[in-house]
Amino acid sequence: MKVLIVDDEPLARNELHYLLKENAMVNQIDEADGAMTADQKVNATHPDLVFLDIKLDDGNGMALARRWKKLPQPPAIVFATAYDNYAIEAFNEAAVDYVLKPFDPDRINEAVARVAKFLGNAEQLEDVAEQAAWQNPRLSITIDDKTMVIQKRDVMYIETQGGYTHLHLRNDKLLISRQTLTSIAQLLDPKHFLRIHRGFIVNLDEIDEMQPSFNHTYELTLKNGSKIPVSRSYVAKTKKAIGLQ
Repeated sequence: MKVLIVDDEPLARNELHYLLKENAMVNQIDEADGAMTADQKVNATHPDLVFLDIKLDDGNGMALARRWKKLPQPPAIVFATAYDNYAIEAFNEAAVDYVLKPFDPDRINEAVARVAKFLGNAEQLEDVAEQAAWQNPRLSITIDDKTMVIQKRDVMYIETQGGYTHLHLRNDKLLISRQTLTSIAQLLDPKHFLRIHRGFIVNLDEIDEMQPSFNHTYELTLKNGSKIPVSRSYVAKTKKAIGLQ
């Protein structure tokens, strides 16, 4: 999402720029310090979203929003201001959101998410959020009343046993949690982890061998000697993941 920040206060622009830079939905940020520059940039670069202050040194944010609303491809407008008494007028000008200074990170992210849905990017937003979870190298596992933080690369395989999820780590470490296999799978990058059975997920980087087993199933041997089953419905996907197809 391309974002333009319009504010005549450098500190406010810097703060908002920093918060937006942390948002995975935002891939381009530009700034304007006044109404004239903002008008030029909107017409030249066509941002998806404008965070717009209402009172500017050389103009009025409401007037800008009114003018941009008539463009063939108008940007989504989020008013970002220190004044709380213009909200009704802002929404009358088709603003998507209205945030107050000093900026709260959660409100800024909420405004971006709202604009994403407004632009029809809700599915993209979910994809980005999912990818962000995959890219986190750490995994938090709840065990009884405490939370263990582990490195995903240390997980060799995960299995379910008797209503519990067993995480087999390097150096023969074992963690047992009530978290479901499915909920943990959603946090793992599919480039490195694969479900090979209804009750097993394996770290693809730990596979040493794949051998046929009975009834068209297979068995994996991991680098530490562990052997885990591949059910028939996951055989093709597993072969593809390790380069056999």
